[in-house]
Amino acid sequence: MKIVRTIPELRAQPREGSVGLVPTMGAFHDGHLALFRAAREENDVVVASLFVNPAQFGPNEDLAAYPRDQERDSRLAEEAGVDVLFVPAADELYPPGFQTWVEVEELGRRLEGEYRPGHFRGVATICLKLFNIVRPDRAYFGQKDAQQVAVVRRMVRDLDLQLEIRIVPTVRDADGLALSSRNAHLSPDERERALALPLALATKDAAQARARLNGLDVDYVEVADFEPRVLAAAVRVGKTRLIDNVILEVPCQASAWLGRDPNKESV
Repeated sequence: MKIVRTIPELRAQPREGSVGLVPTMGAFHDGHLALFRAAREENDVVVASLFVNPAQFGPNEDLAAYPRDQERDSRLAEEAGVDVLFVPAADELYPPGFQTWVEVEELGRRLEGEYRPGHFRGVATICLKLFNIVRPDRAYFGQKDAQQVAVVRRMVRDLDLQLEIRIVPTVRDADGLALSSRNAHLSPDERERALALPLALATKDAAQARARLNGLDVDYVEVADFEPRVLAAAVRVGKTRLIDNVILEVPCQASAWLGRDPNKESV
């Protein structure tokens, strides 16, 4: 695996056949590895980005505390079949004078957008930059971040980008909790309390889910008409904020899905 840190170095890499891109912020877990494996199965070249994007974090969020271990992440990426790992510095992607942003207005303002203003502006901007730099045939995202997927899909359509967005089903631990780098911040007691989230969403009913989350600090529990339609929720357990969702109906574009039938996934 080749590790590159600059845009010119990345663009100079040999390009033979199809290219799959997996955008990440590092702290790899089995969810990331599922993305890498999916990209490996479908493409001749797999590029992963490892960049903790400051534009996705609000002033009171955990940018400084976000877990970083490039040596471990590099090893896991190579073992999963990544060919090129792009690890840029912040000023490589946001050089002095940077002032151009991408905003998906309606989708980016609700749910996560309401509680994290500007978050999806950062997501859309960095994804568009990576798409322009890497020029992939396909880009891979996890269903756990359903609203992020919806925002990126809308941007791709609205700006007529020539790539396919591929979605990999949510990967969960044995206890049902969706994998997230933020799970590491949970104490044993907090993790036990956090299990109320997947159990609540398993009802696939917003009212029942809210009732089952009684006792947690709930930001939202809401049906969202994404592709596919989901029941999404965000809760705070101690100082850790967790998001999750379950699919309510078959995706409109089944070809964009990888892995098992999403309606047969269990929580």
